[in-house]
Amino acid sequence: MGAYLCLSIRLLDAAFHGRRDRGEHEWPPSPMRAFQALLAAAGACARGESLPAPFRAALEWLELQPAPVMIAPIGVSTPGYRTSVPNNALDIVARAWSRGIYSNTGDANPATHRTMKTVQRTHLIGGDSIHYLWALPDPASEEIRHHAEAFKAIARGVAALGWGIDMAIGHGSILSAMDADALPGERWLPGREGAVGGLRVPINGTLADLINRHQRFLARLRPDGLISPPPLTAYRTVAYHRAGDLASRSFAAFSMLKLDGSGFRPFDPVRHGLTVARHLRRAVQSAASVSSGWSESEIAAIVLGHGETRDSDTHIPVVSRRFAYLPLPSIEPRGEGNSFVAGSVRRVMLTSFANDFEDQITWARRTLSGQELLETQKDRPSSPAALLALIPNTDRVVRSYVRPSAVWATVTPVILPGYDDPEHYRRRLRDGVGSNQQKLLLGRLSDRIDGLLRKAIVQAGFPETLAVHAELEWRATGFWSGTDLAGRYALPDYLKRF
Repeated sequence: MGAYLCLSIRLLDAAFHGRRDRGEHEWPPSPMRAFQALLAAAGACARGESLPAPFRAALEWLELQPAPVMIAPIGVSTPGYRTSVPNNALDIVARAWSRGIYSNTGDANPATHRTMKTVQRTHLIGGDSIHYLWALPDPASEEIRHHAEAFKAIARGVAALGWGIDMAIGHGSILSAMDADALPGERWLPGREGAVGGLRVPINGTLADLINRHQRFLARLRPDGLISPPPLTAYRTVAYHRAGDLASRSFAAFSMLKLDGSGFRPFDPVRHGLTVARHLRRAVQSAASVSSGWSESEIAAIVLGHGETRDSDTHIPVVSRRFAYLPLPSIEPRGEGNSFVAGSVRRVMLTSFANDFEDQITWARRTLSGQELLETQKDRPSSPAALLALIPNTDRVVRSYVRPSAVWATVTPVILPGYDDPEHYRRRLRDGVGSNQQKLLLGRLSDRIDGLLRKAIVQAGFPETLAVHAELEWRATGFWSGTDLAGRYALPDYLKRF
């Protein structure tokens, strides 16, 4: 089952004051903060001497580990307030006093050397402990077991996390997977590296950089003035998301223009929605085939979604690491009030169900703008249907599809991942059954559709926790004004046999 090295830090006041760069809210506290708290504890044990060899080895091993899973209470940030604090310039006051200036004015007045500081607390709801979990190999080597014992000794010395007023108690342990799953709090999972706004995570060299910065801080006061220590540079940033959240994904959005660029080229979502997706897929295939860096196997898998080899008779779908082609019906305000209508398809989106697809999406943004969408019809040569033009991610219609929300409604029918009626309940209902049997068959049919919808949610990349607990409602008619009956949406000829 595996095991985890766990650092548990209990905040005595059930509050946290640490902030990110530029004062942005930080929750949960980053793995870098936990690493710095461990180093401070190890340094306190050394009593001003060099770090003990077992402690140094354990911290050097820890900085090489993948980003940990974090489990934390809910953190609620409160409005901040401003307070006046000393700005660490009392050495100026001391020099004035040493010259015999006791006027308590100007540089000789300690109150002169103050600055305004913003204080903003994060209150912990439902607990007071943050847990950092690093997965251990199974079985763990003797060296790793020694590191774990040194880690537990260091953790006992943790005294604060965040600001100095965030007093804390540390505890290190080795937990089984079952014990780790039982820890209370929200589970935060590491995602894409290098993300803007991500949490800091130590890397190889972080320990040496922190020690050097501390030494430079101690030697900052020199005869020629104050020399500030250099900023910390040895770290990486990792985007974290809660286990119940969908990790953010990259996408490229394009408008479809008339061939002369004079305006939108609209497509009817009922008759041509899936056809637009096919046009976009073919445009991406054409662009990739003439671009350097795309192999034939990558085009087959990433662009076309074919995981099988060329000589295979069986189609093997690519589940996540492939492009997804999404026609976007316009969400348009109509009439008075907050009424919105699903209109024509004037925009398309290129994204993926994979979380590490930034390079491919960046290529699409750079390459596809200006490409023609070719319309293919049976027994006719292809002809240009529209031009693709890159649009910003802040476009109003695009934001309707990507902004966070707790409630969603489809704008086109959902294709279920399986037959909704394999037992032919509808046919049996049409043949005529008693009321009790009718109720039983309708219940089974409803359960079957419900299960397939939740399966589709998981296949779309959403967490299983969300799929299990989502409240679902479905019907043959759309929930948006402007949508049509599900059975009226046209399929391309090549899909009708399915």
